[in-house]
Amino acid sequence: VQLQAFGGGLVQTGGSLRLSCATSGFVFDDYAIAWFRQAPGKQREGVSSIRISNGDIYYTDSVKGRFTISSDNAKNTVYLQMNSLKPEDTAVYYCATGPYNGMPAKASMYNFWGQGTQVTVSS
Repeated sequence: VQLQAFGGGLVQTGGSLRLSCATSGFVFDDYAIAWFRQAPGKQREGVSSIRISNGDIYYTDSVKGRFTISSDNAKNTVYLQMNSLKPEDTAVYYCATGPYNGMPAKASMYNFWGQGTQVTVSS
């Protein structure tokens, strides 16, 4: 099982980024894919998750209306479109897969993780 997160970068407040999580080695639509983030000195926080098989989607409250999770089943890839970014969104973002789909979510609920991608929002 492999997950690879990429697409992070440096943006100004109000800007946008799209993160991608490319997956391989498992049946893509059998599990949930989640995005987490971790800011310095803070716990890893669930941001959004999607179960490909039924399209159920969840967001943590702080990103509702700004972030959108989606999937491209042909590419086994999940995306996180992040709009109206704020400095408090600054963190390392990770994607993960596991049986649980929902927010809030704990990192322990997910079995496999990709490497993180840094998102920095300047004020």
